[in-house]
This record gives sequence, C-alpha cells and structure tokens, in this order.
Amino acid sequence: MEIIILIIAFALTITIHEMSHAWMADRLGDPTARLSGRLSLNPLVHYDPVGSTLLIVTVIMTYLGALPFPFGWAKPVPIDPYNLKDPKKDSALISLAGPLSNIIFATILSIIARIFPGGTVFNLVYPVVLLNIALAVFNLIPIHPLDGGKILLGLMDDSDARKMDLFLQRYGIMLLFLLIFPIFGGTSLISIVINPVINFLIHILLPGAALI
Repeated sequence: MEIIILIIAFALTITIHEMSHAWMADRLGDPTARLSGRLSLNPLVHYDPVGSTLLIVTVIMTYLGALPFPFGWAKPVPIDPYNLKDPKKDSALISLAGPLSNIIFATILSIIARIFPGGTVFNLVYPVVLLNIALAVFNLIPIHPLDGGKILLGLMDDSDARKMDLFLQRYGIMLLFLLIFPIFGGTSLISIVINPVINFLIHILLPGAALI
C-alpha cells in the first residue's frame, strides 16, 4: 500500500512540475508547450517511457533501501526561445516555475495536514510533501539538464552565460553522474549536499516528521 502511495505521489509531483513549466512558458509568450498538450494535469502527457519508468523504479528501490537516491526524468517540456522576449531571462523563469510549484504544493499539503491532524491524513500527505521538496531541491542544482542550470544562466551576463552554457552542455551530465554516484562511504555527494536542505524544509512544513 505504501508503494502505491509513493507511485501516486510521484505522478502528482512530476505532473505539477512539468505543467508549471508549460504554464510559465505560455504566460511568457511561447505557446509551444500548450499546443503540444503539455498544459495539463494529466500525468500521462508528461510521462517519458524511459525516464519516468526509471524514476518510478528508483523511487521504489530507494524506499526499499536499495538505492540512496531516486533518479529519472519526465518528458521534457518543448520550448521555442524565439517566442520569448528575453530568452535567457525567460528561460530561467520557466525553469524556476517547476521547483517553485513543487514547494508551493508541498506547503499547501502541509497546511491541510495541520488543519486535519491525524495519522491517516499525515500518512497520505507526508510522501507527497517529501517527494515535492526533494524534487524541487534536486532540480535547483545549477547543472544541465536540471532546472538550476537554466536558472544559473539567467543570473549571469550574456558573455559569461554563453561560456557557462557551453561548459554545462558539454560536461553537465558527467558532473551530475559524479554527484549521484555513491563514492563517499556509500553515500553520494549530492545526498550530502541536499539532504540537509530537504530535512530543513520538511522540518518547517511538517514538524516531527521523519527526516531523510
């Protein structure tokens, strides 16, 4: 039953994240995602056969203790930068919309848990809050292809942004795998860095909840 709740939580988390990318792109003048059917709360339109399946499997394996951290991806939201007034800045805002939506959703759920205290509500809310916070924090790491890479570029001047973008396109995946690989006593560097942030946010939203 807990694994089923985790899968449902995963579907909600990914759907809200990807739809928020599409919504922000549409608001900033690029209708590509909307015309592709991605401005939707239907999880199937955001499902990537490889990445999403991998994420479901690794979420379950992490829950069972076989992996330190889940990994995978949803179907990328199509963006046409030529439709944006300020491609660098607007791309950063589109990228930020995903993690921000997960934090907002987790906050709303935590408020519901406080309004209706009780084991049943908490047990339903906790895995969704945890996944939303974990996904948001993970995606804010400033490396391509994560959202944080585009956000970082949006904060830089054009010359530095172009150089950084070239570097991240060339080495981003390699750096990400090095961060995820458990080389520090069976623990990944990424877990060492982001777990305290995740635990801090969980403690604020759901005091007394189990931390990771």
